[in-house]
Amino acid sequence: MASLKDVAKLANVSLMTVSRALNYPQQLKPETYATVMSAVEKLGYVSDMSAKKIRGAKSTISTIGVLALDTMTTPFSVDITLSIEETARAHGWNSFVVNMFTNDEPDKMVDLLLAHRPDGIIYTTMGLRQVPVPKKLLSVPCVLANCESLSDALPSYIPDDEEGQYQGVKALLLAGYRKLLCIHLPEGIVATARRRAGLERACREMGIDPDRLLHHYLPAGESHHIDAAEIVLHHFNGAQPQFDAVVCGNDRVAFVVYQVLLSRGLHIPDDVGVLGYDNMVGTGELFLPPLSTVQLPHYEIGRLSALHIIHGDSHHDTIRVASPYLPRQSL
Repeated sequence: MASLKDVAKLANVSLMTVSRALNYPQQLKPETYATVMSAVEKLGYVSDMSAKKIRGAKSTISTIGVLALDTMTTPFSVDITLSIEETARAHGWNSFVVNMFTNDEPDKMVDLLLAHRPDGIIYTTMGLRQVPVPKKLLSVPCVLANCESLSDALPSYIPDDEEGQYQGVKALLLAGYRKLLCIHLPEGIVATARRRAGLERACREMGIDPDRLLHHYLPAGESHHIDAAEIVLHHFNGAQPQFDAVVCGNDRVAFVVYQVLLSRGLHIPDDVGVLGYDNMVGTGELFLPPLSTVQLPHYEIGRLSALHIIHGDSHHDTIRVASPYLPRQSL
């Protein structure tokens, strides 16, 4: 990669002259500016934005740094970083991502992020989490996306899991289903308790005691959705299910539930209704009939987080972003 010195040598000018051509072209004679820029083009020189900031040079482009904890390991959450980049570009900003995995040393990854001198930082995670925020991140405006701070009061943008589940279960009950089999995400996951609260609120509004429903929590682990098959089969009396609808912790669970029900000759939604959660990327077309589910608003979370930095918002509130119910043909 060409350096500032390479440009100065080819143009036969000083380093100061090259710097002025890149940052204050109005201070140079037109012919000198043309000579320098010709050398820049020939060498393919790219300006080092972080170095310019260190030197104090004026720049019209501001930058959002994204610290992504496990975010890039799943298609569910990649919409967050995509949205941040698209929003930044639309407002004349740049963005860059530093990926951090569970086994990384946080301080080293934060130092790497800060070395680029971002104007603001978005800390995002795969799956809604409560996280300790490294103190060094607080040296610049910092926003949390899809996570909440365990210590410092910081602005956070998270899915409204309780309201999303409430809307989905309410639609299920309004469709006439009453004997629900509820396959919850593992206990200990932040979203699990909030979604159950939404389910219970919908049931009580319809005069149904949620404690009389069939409740199961999946085990922890990446493949917990596989256990849904055994749970469903456990609640059959011969060929007949003890339930008329299944509330699934996520769309992967719903996919397993579909296979079990269809293999038993049951029809969805006539015999059993199925409600998912997530609107999982890349699987919607695999469900026959199409799955009624709740949208995780990752794209909107990324957009709002980026706008918080760009607009210089100062609040430290937790903003619950709407998780809309998506009616399809499984209810």
